[in-house]
Amino acid sequence: MNSDTHRQLRNVVADKMRAAILEGHYKPGEWLRQERLAQELGVSQMPVREALNELVNEGLIEHVPYRGARVIQFSVEDIDDLYEHRAFLEGRAAYFSAQVISERDLTLLKKLQAGMEENDAPEAVLKYRELNRNFHKTIFTISKHEYLIRTLNQMWAAFPTMLIGNYAATASHPLPARDDTDRQEHQAIMDALELHDASKAEQAMRDHILTTKQQLVSFLKANS
Repeated sequence: MNSDTHRQLRNVVADKMRAAILEGHYKPGEWLRQERLAQELGVSQMPVREALNELVNEGLIEHVPYRGARVIQFSVEDIDDLYEHRAFLEGRAAYFSAQVISERDLTLLKKLQAGMEENDAPEAVLKYRELNRNFHKTIFTISKHEYLIRTLNQMWAAFPTMLIGNYAATASHPLPARDDTDRQEHQAIMDALELHDASKAEQAMRDHILTTKQQLVSFLKANS
């Protein structure tokens, strides 16, 4: 096998494992044994080992000395910290995006926003989360600040699917009383971007993420 083929196989294995984690096939805290994974994926153990190392770097799994690799399990305190970091970084990205956003970008964001509003029923929560992910990733990608984009893409590997998937109460159900405020907060972000008001876009994005954090953490603590 040449180096390009080997690299492609490793990437395919990593993509399959990443999807399985984010979709809940591999549960938080579950041990990931190389032999079993190789059998499930129909490959040798080498690309599995390399894929595991890649997912460790992304923060989806962790290596435990003398035990092996397991899917990351987030505590409520971890979620609090991660949302705080995400609020700062996405707020900063929104600041830069507001200065350069185009009409084409705004049209795409409005389409995603409309899709979220059409899929805000509890039974459509997974579709809503997918659209919400695309909404946020589109905004920070527009910034063209590569370090922010790379860092936020890594954080969004675990947002929100993996984080909320750690808890049965939020894994496949929307957060209670979140729909109306979520819609208003998204609109505030859109208004600031459309006005090219960088400071307002930054504040609106931070307020949105921190409000989500407060409601999610409060709900998880009350239902733990």
